[in-house]
Amino acid sequence: MDLQGKKIVLGLTGGVACYKAAELCRSLVKQGASVQVVMTEAATHFIGAVTMQALSGHTVYTDQWDPRVDNNMAHIDLTRDADAILIAPCSTDFLRKLAHGACDDLLSTLCVARPRRLPLHIAPAMNVEMWENPATQRNVAQLRQDGVSIFGPAAGAQACGETGFGRMLEAEELLDELVAAFQPKSLAGKRVLITAGPTFEPIDPVRGITNLSSGKMGYAVARAAREAGAEVVLVSGPTALAAPHGVRRIDVQSAQQMHDAVMAHVHGQHVFIGVAAVADWRVVNASAQKMKKTADAIPQLEFAQNVDILAAVAATTSLSGWPYCVGFAAESENLIEFGAVKRERKGIPLLVGNIGPQTFGQDDNSVILFDEAGHTVLPRADKLTLARQLISEIAKRIDERSLLT
Repeated sequence: MDLQGKKIVLGLTGGVACYKAAELCRSLVKQGASVQVVMTEAATHFIGAVTMQALSGHTVYTDQWDPRVDNNMAHIDLTRDADAILIAPCSTDFLRKLAHGACDDLLSTLCVARPRRLPLHIAPAMNVEMWENPATQRNVAQLRQDGVSIFGPAAGAQACGETGFGRMLEAEELLDELVAAFQPKSLAGKRVLITAGPTFEPIDPVRGITNLSSGKMGYAVARAAREAGAEVVLVSGPTALAAPHGVRRIDVQSAQQMHDAVMAHVHGQHVFIGVAAVADWRVVNASAQKMKKTADAIPQLEFAQNVDILAAVAATTSLSGWPYCVGFAAESENLIEFGAVKRERKGIPLLVGNIGPQTFGQDDNSVILFDEAGHTVLPRADKLTLARQLISEIAKRIDERSLLT
């Protein structure tokens, strides 16, 4: 559980998005966090304090002068042992209070009185015109300058009937943002290009050749890179997965399409990670129409090798030394031997190997890192944990490379 032992102050202000805060609170608790809910008076018009108390398992505070606090200093006591404050939803008015240091209720007062080391995150939720109002944007800019994290908002249909930016992020997205906030920013300012998933090589308009890759490992690596502060582009073959929040996804189908997308975006990247299970061959004589099955004829397919995307990217590093190239190899046997040979053949500094048939579609994995010094085993764990370990290793290696160049 990513938030095990973390103490989160969850603030709710007035807005219909309070219903999302209920699911968010539930998710935080499931992730192991201790959640202390503080609500403005306006928030209680949208969701009851009793509901939030039931979901959090703790007393909900709404009043600056709550007699249940022995010293009448709830604005001090509630934050001194907290690990983060998250205001979700954060209304236009409350955003204004934060930007100007106003404190006329419990929630705004505890935000102003919070210790300097305590992170403050807000999830705006308001009408599109309110969000785009110049005064609101000035307040947002001031909060960013003050070190406050702004989660969202998203664009879409709003309760008022209008459409545009101002929707609060969904509970799952906010959870991901909060988890990411606790991760070390080892790739801050870096740009990372990642491939993930299988490719699909058509035989005819309804049939094709693919593989069992689910894309889970590649998507976990993309999320981990984004958590580490990188700007991430994910070139993905066909999968049923949603792109990690904050990651730009480019959808492709064939190996050639993946190659073209990668080469169009590789310039200026600091890291390239080829996680995708790219088909080695394509059908040269694919039919433009569906092949009909007949009793006495079997289609004769002709194959040609697909372009080697990883080798193509590695070739671009010869002058500048960037991007730092990381490959993945799925083997069915002799992983250590084949992995070492493949890394040398590709001419890359780091290769990640695993036994493919045992990990395709699974939520966990066990991998081996191959480099010039030999190999290192990362014990079996869930794929996100492994992805974070890999990103940490990559960050160390590119820092060392930067010192040498």
